[in-house]
Amino acid sequence: MKITTALIDKLIRLRNGESLPASQLRGEWVDEMLSEGILVSTSYGSRRTLRAPLPHPFCQALSAMDERLADLSQMREMLLSEEALRAKQAATTGNSKLLTVRSCPGFPVNSYEPIVCSLHGQKFVVSPEEGSFLFVTDWQEFSIPEDVVVVGIENMENFRFIRQQRTLFEQFIGSTQLLFVSRYPQSTDLVSWLQHIPNRYVHFGDFDLAGIHIFLTEFHIHLGERSLFLIPEDIEARLSRGSRERYDSQYCHFRHLHCDNPSLQHLIDLINKYHRCYDQEGYITYLSFACAQLFGS
Repeated sequence: MKITTALIDKLIRLRNGESLPASQLRGEWVDEMLSEGILVSTSYGSRRTLRAPLPHPFCQALSAMDERLADLSQMREMLLSEEALRAKQAATTGNSKLLTVRSCPGFPVNSYEPIVCSLHGQKFVVSPEEGSFLFVTDWQEFSIPEDVVVVGIENMENFRFIRQQRTLFEQFIGSTQLLFVSRYPQSTDLVSWLQHIPNRYVHFGDFDLAGIHIFLTEFHIHLGERSLFLIPEDIEARLSRGSRERYDSQYCHFRHLHCDNPSLQHLIDLINKYHRCYDQEGYITYLSFACAQLFGS
C-alpha cells in the first residue's frame, strides 16, 4: 500500500462514517477488511459503496496493518510537510526528486537515571528531567555503553511516565541501566539503529496479538535472540479482565500467529484462552495507585 495524502483523506472519511465509491479503494487489504466485516459494501444498481460501520475496529485494523496509520491526522500533517518541502526543492532546482527529505528523522530517548552516551564522538549524557524526554535526530552518530539495555515502548503515555513503571522494569530486567526508546514518529530509524549496536533489546507493547506481531516482524526478525518481549508475572490475571472487543477485531487477521519462543507462545495461548487483550497503559495506573496507598496520599 502506498500511503499518500489522498489515501489518508479517504481513510479519514471512512473513519468519520462517510461512504466512498468502491472504485476509489482497491487492494488486498480492502478485500480482507470486507471479509472480516470491518468494511461493508452496499450496491445501488451498478454503483457500489464502502463504509466502516464501527470506527474503532476500523482504526485498530489500520494500525495493525501499518503502524503509520495509527494516527491518521498526524500522518496527514507529516505527508503535507514532506510535500511542501519537495515543492520548495522543485522551485529551487526544477527537480522535486533531487532529494528525499524527512521532516523528523530519529527517535525519542528517555531514562530515569543519567546514562553517559556518545553523539558525534562527543560525550552526551541522557538524563531528562521528569516531565520531559530527549529526541535524537542524528541517530547514526549516537552510541551507548554495551551494558545498557534498550527498552522499546510502543505507547507514548508509557514512554512519558517511565518512573511510574520502574518496579515493573526492575522486576523483569534487573538493576542494570535502561535506555528507553520509542518509534514515534513511525519510521525504521529505531530498528536500523538497534541493528548497528550490540545491546540487548526488550520490547514493551500492548498484550494483544497485534502487539506481538509487531515485535516479531519489526524487531525480533532483525535482532534475533538479543531481543525479548516484556511479559509481567501477573499478565494472566490482567488478561482475564481485558478487552474482548479488541481481541475480536484482531482475531481474523492474526488467528494463525505462532512463535517458537516458549514464553511468547504461552502469552499468545493466554490471549486466545481468555479471548481478551490488555493495554500496557494499565501498568501506569496500577503502579500509581500502589504508590498512593503506600505513602497514604
